[in-house]
Amino acid sequence: MAGFDDITKKAQEFLNDPKVKDALSSEQAEDVSDKLLDGVAGAAKKVTGGKFDDKIDGARDAADKHVGNE
Repeated sequence: MAGFDDITKKAQEFLNDPKVKDALSSEQAEDVSDKLLDGVAGAAKKVTGGKFDDKIDGARDAADKHVGNE
C-alpha cells in the first residue's frame, strides 16, 4: 500500500501548489470542467434512463464547485 500512499501524498502536494490552485481557479478551467462534467452527467443520465437525473445533477453541481471560478 506504500505505493498508493506515495501517489496520494504527491497528488496532495501537487494540488496544494499555488500555481496549480490558480490554474484550477481560472476561467479556462471552468470552461473545460463544465464541458467535461456536462458530458459525464449526460452519459450517466442516458445509461440510467432518467431515473436518477436529480442525483446526477446534484453530483455534477457539487463537483463543479471544486474546479474553476464559478
